[in-house]
Amino acid sequence: MKVLVLGASGATGSQVLLQLIKRKVETRIIVRDGANISDEILKNDLVEVVRGNVSELNEQEYCDLVKECDSVVCCLGHNITFKGIFGKPRLLVYNSLRNVCEAIMSTTEKRFKVVLMNTVACENIEIKEKRLFAERAVLWLLKGLIPPQLDNLKAATYLQKEICRNNEKIEWSAVRPDSLIDSSEVMPYEVYESITRSPLFNPGKTSRINVAFFMVELLMSDELWTQWKGRMPVIYNREE
Repeated sequence: MKVLVLGASGATGSQVLLQLIKRKVETRIIVRDGANISDEILKNDLVEVVRGNVSELNEQEYCDLVKECDSVVCCLGHNITFKGIFGKPRLLVYNSLRNVCEAIMSTTEKRFKVVLMNTVACENIEIKEKRLFAERAVLWLLKGLIPPQLDNLKAATYLQKEICRNNEKIEWSAVRPDSLIDSSEVMPYEVYESITRSPLFNPGKTSRINVAFFMVELLMSDELWTQWKGRMPVIYNREE
């Protein structure tokens, strides 16, 4: 197994990378200038480093990224700053995910696993999730006002409507945490097919390390993958 990790310098992506290294899994990461990744990781024999910016790659460079890999974990996101939220690229997640999937479909005969870190603010279209009217109204407004919300929504919709469940080369799962928090170790968590609480009016908490652990478990466990492929599992920290 060799895993391409997008967003490996981010708060959750870096946790994914550590979980993969812990399991002795070969990884490939793309690192832009100034990215905050330790020398210890960059020099690890299990980590192949590609220098560049994922939002600026051309078609051939995306094809080169997926070569020799069989799985992709996408943890791309927008920095929580004015420039990060409202500046370019506004569709970082969607464009990168689409470009990677198109590269997979055009260059390889292998079946790929694609795991996307998404959000409970995005809906699982297939199961028609129940949400409060006020919640739907607020999320509709956020889609127009906050670019990252539209970006995440388009990425989730791309997997659900374009890749679907019967793609010949790509199987996918979109993991949806609630309010992300930091933690130094994996703690008990619960996974559901749909939201169990309002992400706006009664949000839960999900530690980034739990998200990373679960996403890597999806790649490593055939049983878990069979359960959640083509679906959008929601993950919460277990409440004591």
